[in-house]
Amino acid sequence: MKTVVITGSTRGIGRGLAENFLERGCSVVISGRRQSDVDARVAELGERYGSDRVGGKACEVTDAEQLQALWDAAAAKFDRVDIWINNAGISLPRKPLHEQDPADLARVVDINLGGLLLANRVALAGMREQGSGQIWNMEGFGSGGQVQPGMCAYGATKRALSYVNKSLQKELKGTAVQVCTLSPGIVVTDLLVGDYDMASPDWEKSKKIFNILGDKVETVTPYLVDGILKTRKSGERVAWLTGGKAFGRFMTAAFKKRDLFADIEGAGPGRAGPRQV
Repeated sequence: MKTVVITGSTRGIGRGLAENFLERGCSVVISGRRQSDVDARVAELGERYGSDRVGGKACEVTDAEQLQALWDAAAAKFDRVDIWINNAGISLPRKPLHEQDPADLARVVDINLGGLLLANRVALAGMREQGSGQIWNMEGFGSGGQVQPGMCAYGATKRALSYVNKSLQKELKGTAVQVCTLSPGIVVTDLLVGDYDMASPDWEKSKKIFNILGDKVETVTPYLVDGILKTRKSGERVAWLTGGKAFGRFMTAAFKKRDLFADIEGAGPGRAGPRQV
């Protein structure tokens, strides 16, 4: 089976993807900012699925040398990398641009866009050398042109992701290296919840929408993994929350009450500053 590297995979969507790839017989390399978190996740998954199928290395996606070391570690353990998923990202509290801290603004661009470019650079070079492979870049709010107050910096980085994907697909035309798009929709994680002050009216309004359109990690990630493993050509997009699905959710919302946030870890007042996976 295939070998998969996932950035930002010690928790949240990345962790869910890792578990589902392992359940389907793949080998997985875990990555996150802190080596202690990576080691804990590798030990847990190795016990469940076999240590010979799980690797891990800490990596800051804004550091080109660390990204190269991640590729090298994966290739050394499993001989090659078939799938590389750029999942690591950062979000900011939802507030007007002029109220955001300049350092936080710089960091969200550095990680979500700069890190994306650096990670693609490393994976592309490695896959061209080995002859083939797939890169999956993760969409977020703004990728499809959505606009909402308080989302200026984050949305801009995700809008840029669409351009990155289309550009790379043209650059790689005629090769066996594929660049594709992963769209998880609204997934309930601490990254999503942390964008809000839960004592504010804005949170209550957003929560109603999230309970209609959102889903938990364990619901979304099996679908995404199955879609990735079925993909055979560049430019494909695996999306959980399609327009038809969203329409159906709104039509049945009055009859199907959901509370996705009842037991989410970290529920409470929104935190200041950026949150990263």
